[in-house]
Amino acid sequence: MRVAVIGAGSWGTAVAWLLGGKDIEVSLWARETEIAESINAVHRNPHFLKDIVLPSSVRSTPEIADAVSGADSVVVVTPSHGVRGVAEQMQPFLGNDVPVIDLAKGVEQGTGMRMTEVLEEVLGNRDRLAALSGPNHAEEVSKGVPSATVVAAYSEAVGKLFQDMFMAPTFRVYTNPDVVGVELGGASKNVIAVAAGMSDGLGFGDNTKATLMTRGLAEMSRLGSHQGANTLTYMGLAGMGDLIVTCTSRHSRNRALGEWVAKGGTVESYATETNMVAEGATSAVSIDDLAHRIGIEMPITHQVRAILYEGHSASEAVGVLMGRSAADELRGMGLVEDEG
Repeated sequence: MRVAVIGAGSWGTAVAWLLGGKDIEVSLWARETEIAESINAVHRNPHFLKDIVLPSSVRSTPEIADAVSGADSVVVVTPSHGVRGVAEQMQPFLGNDVPVIDLAKGVEQGTGMRMTEVLEEVLGNRDRLAALSGPNHAEEVSKGVPSATVVAAYSEAVGKLFQDMFMAPTFRVYTNPDVVGVELGGASKNVIAVAAGMSDGLGFGDNTKATLMTRGLAEMSRLGSHQGANTLTYMGLAGMGDLIVTCTSRHSRNRALGEWVAKGGTVESYATETNMVAEGATSAVSIDDLAHRIGIEMPITHQVRAILYEGHSASEAVGVLMGRSAADELRGMGLVEDEG
């Protein structure tokens, strides 16, 4: 089997390590030539997960045509805002039936599309597409720390193919036919994690973070339910599981971004300082736009957007959220039509 992994950031490097460890031939596309050269010479990524030694079955290339030509399947591991661009680059070299799985977590700005919808628009043949999402920090997966994830596919056969491909002794893979719920859960939880980080930055305690996570999960499931997702998906690894780890982990870029901003930093300065992409910064806009367009209320998401881009302060947002009118807890959780 030959697999093309598109993206050599932390998660792409971890995926290459995981698949290469199963003696799968991996062609890892790196945008930066120096990354490809280092991986081929010393089996290390010089910028991401620097202490991880990649198997000899992993080879890297800065040419996307070289990566995907002849591949039996493709794994897309770029930031969500780059998915359309790499799909357009891949399209001339990719057969119509080659299975493609997306690991980016986001909603495209402007269109409101999920990532598999973007891939379908560019590559065609929805049945060969899938998405993977779960509590999977690259730093832990690449060290063999026991982890689990979910593969959601439009075709049962494609879901099983990717389940078998990713399954490893320290990486357990479940399938779920709810592509909408898995994708939207992965995108929307990043915004809630930014809010959780802001809570940390303001010096609040466990009560506050637990409240944000729980009410954040209500927002997530409300959005998903409105878009046709199974509400139960949000109780699983791609929902609650991913939300917990992203809101609490020291590895979480989104939580760290929120803390950074609450202490006076900006989205731009965080990116410059860390050389990392926090998907929640982009998703705060795209998901808030989507929620407004379809007429549902996502107050935490809206406040995160206002803090990141509209000059609002995190402390002001606390007053807005705490001052909302009283409501029944069970309403607005995707279980009934009323919102709150």
